Amino acid sequence: MKRLYLDMNIYNRPFDNQFQIRIRLEAMAINAILKIIKDGKFTLI
Repeated sequence: MKRLYLDMNIYNRPFDNQFQIRIRLEAMAINAILKIIKDGKFTLI
């Protein structure tokens, strides 16, 4: 199983202003990564 290290600043991205497309895409990517971790495909360290 792969292990992921996520820096603390990514956890705030979904709560940032979603007006900019880049921020919205980053928030979507972070949510997808967290779902993969929740599904057990990766381990969060």
